[in-house]
Parts: sequence; structure tokens; C-alpha cells
Amino acid sequence: MSLFTDTYDVIVVGAGHAGSEAAAAAANMGSKTLLVTMSLQNIAQMSCNPAMGGIAKGQIVREIDALGGYSGIVTDKTAIQFKMLNKSKGPAMWSPRAQSDRMRFAEEWRNMLEQTDNLDFYQDMIKGLIIEDGEIKGVKTGLGFDIKAKSVIITAGTFLNGLIHIGEKSFGGGRSGESASTGITEDLVKVGFEAGRMKTGTPPRVDARSLDFSKMIEQPGDENPEKFSYLPITKPLTEQRSCYMSYTSQEVHDLLRSGFDRSPMFNGRIQSTGPRYCPSIEDKIDRFATKDRHQIFVEPEGWNTVEIYVNGFSTSLPEDVQDKALRKVAGFENVKFLRYGYAIEYDYFPPTQLTHTLETKLVKNLFFAGQINGTTGYEEAASQGLMAGINAALKVQQRPPFILKRDEAYIGVLIDDLITKGTEEPYRMFTSRAEYRTLLRQDNADIRLTPISNAIGLASDERLERVKEKVKKSDLLVQFLEETSIKPADINPILEAKGSAVINQSVKMFKVASRPQIDFKDVVTFPGVAQFVEENNIDAEAIEQAEVKVKYAGYIEKEKNNADKLQRLENISIPKSFDYYKVKSLSIEAQQKLTKIQPVTISQASRISGVSPSDVSVLLVYMGR
Repeated sequence: MSLFTDTYDVIVVGAGHAGSEAAAAAANMGSKTLLVTMSLQNIAQMSCNPAMGGIAKGQIVREIDALGGYSGIVTDKTAIQFKMLNKSKGPAMWSPRAQSDRMRFAEEWRNMLEQTDNLDFYQDMIKGLIIEDGEIKGVKTGLGFDIKAKSVIITAGTFLNGLIHIGEKSFGGGRSGESASTGITEDLVKVGFEAGRMKTGTPPRVDARSLDFSKMIEQPGDENPEKFSYLPITKPLTEQRSCYMSYTSQEVHDLLRSGFDRSPMFNGRIQSTGPRYCPSIEDKIDRFATKDRHQIFVEPEGWNTVEIYVNGFSTSLPEDVQDKALRKVAGFENVKFLRYGYAIEYDYFPPTQLTHTLETKLVKNLFFAGQINGTTGYEEAASQGLMAGINAALKVQQRPPFILKRDEAYIGVLIDDLITKGTEEPYRMFTSRAEYRTLLRQDNADIRLTPISNAIGLASDERLERVKEKVKKSDLLVQFLEETSIKPADINPILEAKGSAVINQSVKMFKVASRPQIDFKDVVTFPGVAQFVEENNIDAEAIEQAEVKVKYAGYIEKEKNNADKLQRLENISIPKSFDYYKVKSLSIEAQQKLTKIQPVTISQASRISGVSPSDVSVLLVYMGR
């Protein structure tokens, strides 16, 4: 039975961050796309904290924007606070983060999707998949419809057989107040997919009117806030809302421990693995028993709401324990709960079952993106959705795949880690996971990615022109500094004030500007620089790019050389269905792991856990290298 007569190019199952980016990308690339969700009112819902970005995550949002995705634009339009984290460190570590207005965020996402050509919407539960001869042919809905498709992207988040836990109570659900999704896991397991269970959690939401903010530490936004999107359609904030910080105490910990016997984490009801880097409060006080306090971040949910997100207090303890313990945190003495924290278990599929395009190895034209792949975080999900949407569209259009390498994007690192190493706990991106993070800065994501995205038809020509102008202006400023000299009398007072060695004869401005003690606020005071900047209309973005080029030229060049060396291994392909068991010189572990992962290059093989350098050498010899 079906009222749907069209065969869609792409069907996206689920409308969270991954699904929304997937649908937008596929539709913008000209594919007839259908976005199916159990609730059209909850598109791109912020299920957990009301924020985008953070350490490494901010770089991912910038990359999504540079590629032509929507996350950066939506965040800018709905932000209530902006911070550039790690500003005291080098630019490779700078990470943008924004607090968002939760309700406006979802509303803006829906508005943008509804204005996207080639995109249809449908509200229903997907209860099954139509798979014939190892190829996806469509989906089956809860109302009994069969909808045909050339490709399908599953972005089910925490909904696949989701089970919510609060203390000794548990009930099916994919999110508070929403039902779980059933049927998809079962169909996938039937055709041979390996499935597992993961856990995540969320803290209580409380009423701001019941809190005493005078007992907390105020956390304002940046004095001169930036924004995520490279496009001029969004503007930096002119007004911001503060967050606040408080601390737990030994008394709070003791009260929390009193409920451990009723905690699903400790009484065995939850068997699945939770996020290592965003643990529940009970997990923190158990694992870090020597710490007598933990930070609690008090984050407003929007401009015009009293709802507060209690970041750092994620828990599945019974309601009475949550209530007693939180009241002992400074500023929360009279707290009123809007909803209690809970944990949720859900199905995921180990991502080693995917290729670099996020297409499954077992079923052609079927793609997975987001938490179904074992990741955690809006940003990680959104980036996977974007890449799955791009590659589903390209596959249908019979065009070459779009794959980002590890030296091209954090998104490339994320996907390569997932499909090569797999994950047994919710995967979160960190700057430390990227070996080329000096190349993968948040400030140059547009330079790295917009040209290649424009070439496949996603990033607009307007984006590309802005990138070219930015590169041109930053290069112009660097050239001016390389060619223009400065006299000792003009620069020595600044050098002395900055504690930097004075000069005895005229030198090129570039040489002085590259000193670590000198920043570009000083450089623009050098004779003629301000005038040059004004005459050539060089904006702050281009100046920042020039500063990085001047100060970190050596480091950047070194990383480029290292990346080029690795690229030689990337260029050595391994034949499809290569029989590793015939290569007797490989270790047994290497034979097993290589057979399971089926790497496409020697470089990917070298990153598989259990494959040693000697195994790589054997493969190189075998491939005639």
C-alpha cells in the first residue's frame, strides 16, 4: 500500500541535527529529497545542552558552514552568547562556542528547510526498510505506506529502541515525552548488520526564578563576539545573556551516593557504555572520588524563558535524590524542577560497517549518520549528516564520492576514526584527535573547504568569491609587511613596552610582526600599515588570516610536509576484497582486523588498531612498493 507514487532520490529518516543537514545537502545538490520524522514540531531539537561549538566542535561547525551547511547560520541567528575558547593558546586551539535560544534554534532550522527547494516533509514512524538483493529500495511507515527511494539515510539519534531510565523507573522513549522507534534495527540485523547499545544522559531543567544568581560566578560572553558563519547574512551579537557557574560539595556527593543503590547505572539495569568525556554526576563522583567538588554550569535556554539547563549535573538517579542533592549547591537552595534528569539507552551500529562516504558495506545506497554510528554531540552528528547527504546525492547522480582526508578537515578525521577504528563508547571530537590541527583551524575552514564544495555544486558561488577575496587581501597584507621596512625609532618603544629585544637598524615589518610578543593590534600602528589596510579595504577576518600566516608559517609548512608524506600512503590503493589470509607474513590480528575493516589504502590500513608498522611494511612489499 502507498499513497506515495514518486520514487525519491534520497529519503532521510530522522530530523535531528544529522537528518536536517543531510536533507538540506541532498536537496541543495538537486536531489528530490524526503525528510521523514516522527514529529515535525521537533525538527533539529536541542535534546541536551542549548549550545553549539566548543573545543574542536566549533571547528566542525565552521567546516559545515564552509561546505554550505546550515548549522552555522542557524546558530548565529539564534545565539544568546558567543565565546572564543582557548584564546590564550595558539590559533590551532581556538574554538568558537555559542549558547543558543533552544526554541528559536529549532524554529529557524525548520524555516530554512521549508525554504529549501527539492525537499518534501512527512510525519510518520519508519517501521522497516525495503531491501532487495543487497540494495535499499525504500522505507515502510507506521501507517503502512511503502515509499520508494534510490537511497536512504538513517539518522535516528537515540530513538532506535530507546529506553529512558530515572532511578528505578524505566520506559520506552527516544527523548523525554517522545516515543521510541522500532523496526529498523530488527530489519538491519536480519540482513547481517552488527548492532550494539549505548547510553547517554541529560541533566535536570530548572526554573530560573527559583535560583539565587548572587551566589554564583557570572560567565559573560566575549566583549567583542564573533560568529560562526562566513556569510554576511548573519551578524555578531550586540547583546548577550550571561551564564553562571557554581560547584558541588562533599555534602552534595554524599547525598548523591545515598541513591546509588537505586541508580540504574550501579544496580545493573544499564549495561551499555556512556560518554567518557561527558559523564553523569554519579559517574564523576564515583570515578573521581578524591575530588571534593565539580563545576556546575548554569545555562539559560533562551532570551525569553525561565528554563535553565544545569550543565554538569547529568543524572539518572531517583527524583528525590536529584532534588535533595541539587538543593545543596550554592544558589539552588530553593530550586524548582521543570523536569528531572534521565539516562537513555539506544541501539547503534559499529561504524566499521561503513565506507568513507558513510554508505554501508552490506547494503548499497544505504547511509548512516549521527548517533547511530556511535557518536555524541550535535556537531559530530550534523557533520556526518552533511557528508551522508552529499554522498547520497552524488551516488544517485552517478558522480564520484566526496571524501575529506585527515589533513583537510576535522570532519575527515571524525569519519576516518569511526570507520577505521570503530568505537565502543560514544565518540566525541577533540583537537588532540587531529594530527594536523595547525592546518585545520577554525579561521581557515572556508579556505580549505569552500572551493571543493563549490566544485560539487553545494557551496554557493557567493561563498567562493568571498573566500577568494579573503585570501587575496590577507596575502596583500603579508606581502606589504614582507616588502616594507621599519626604523628603530618607530618600533623600539613598542618592543621595549612588550619586553621584546630592540632593533639597531631598519628591518622588514614581517620580521618584527612574527615575534611572539607582538600582536597585530601593534602591527596596525606601524607607520603606513593602518593606511594600507584602509585603502585596500582589508577587514578583520583577512587581518586575522595574515597574522596566522606571519606568526605560524614555519609550523604550517612543517605540517604540510608531514601531510604530503602521508599522502604517499593514501595513494597506494588496496584491491577490493583483497585476501589478507594469503599474506602469511601478516600477524593473525592484522589479518583479522584488515579483513573486517577492508581498508581502501595503505594509509587507512596503518591506522587500524592492531595493525603494526611491520604489518604495513609487509603490505607495502606485497603491493610492489
